[in-house]
Amino acid sequence: MERIYAEYAWEKTETLLSIDSPSGYTDRAAAWVRDAFADLGFDAQITVKGGVLVDLGGENDADGLLLEAHADTLGAMVAEVKGSGRLRLTPLGGMNANNGETENVWVYTRGGKVLDGTLQLCNPSIHVNGAYSDIKRSFDSVEVVLDEDVRTAADTRKLGVEVGDIVCFEPRTRRTASGYLKSRFLDDKLSVGILLGFAKYLSDNSITPKRHTWIHVTVYEEVGHGGSASVPAGVTEAISVDMGCVGDGLQCTEKQVSICAKDSGGPYSYEVVGKLIDAAKRMEADYAVDVYPHYGSDVEATLRSGVDIRHGLIGAGVYASHGYERSHIDGVYNTLKVLAGYLEV
Repeated sequence: MERIYAEYAWEKTETLLSIDSPSGYTDRAAAWVRDAFADLGFDAQITVKGGVLVDLGGENDADGLLLEAHADTLGAMVAEVKGSGRLRLTPLGGMNANNGETENVWVYTRGGKVLDGTLQLCNPSIHVNGAYSDIKRSFDSVEVVLDEDVRTAADTRKLGVEVGDIVCFEPRTRRTASGYLKSRFLDDKLSVGILLGFAKYLSDNSITPKRHTWIHVTVYEEVGHGGSASVPAGVTEAISVDMGCVGDGLQCTEKQVSICAKDSGGPYSYEVVGKLIDAAKRMEADYAVDVYPHYGSDVEATLRSGVDIRHGLIGAGVYASHGYERSHIDGVYNTLKVLAGYLEV
């Protein structure tokens, strides 16, 4: 597995990060993902639910492997057009008002307009609001200030804004000279890029996996049911490729691939975790095994749907999850190496 596939993975990730796709508003991102896999020569189809199912081929149909990642992100929805013309939001997924405050946003109206704005604390000027530092940030204490001349709810509605419109946050994507990858929504668009890098590796080298292997890029992971459908016949194992946790009490860094032994949903398959560790060792990947304290994954939704499979979870280490996230190109490369080792390709 050459490092060029990590570079390719990041190139594709950057493009996908530029396509807004909070849970429930993912059609453009899903179409891009489908086309990106199709361009590599693989059959890729949009599911009824809106995700993308990709067939990587394989020799053994009775012992199939499903790799899962998700293209949906955090975001928000307009919950109220306030009398002032400003917007109260309700979060989509785990979007947190604390780390969204002062971020640039775009409001997508059902009429096709895209309006600029900023998420601000209500009465945000420190020179005016003496209680600024004491106010608990929540979606009741922040609001979207549109970059339009609006002073009333009627003014805002004339622009086509209504309850139910989607609000997306600026990702602020960049790569540093030292190889760090920074952006909102690396969770989990970085993993979609990694799976594209893996698919390109198979395509470039005309490799057919020994096990029939599929990829499911889901679009409702952030709200809990992304991986609950579209499991092909013959699949016996499913592995989520999602962000690896970095933080106090954990071993993983942004430069490593994380192998999750347990999260909020309980332990992952002891057998699968063991095979992932063995693959990391064989491929000389820099890895860490961790227990995530506050986490759930697509593959747990897959299990809850009632299918009889074993499950696992890996991912490049991501710092400041659900905020302004950071990973590293080395973590991408180490994740690719574990995938190649696990599939013995």
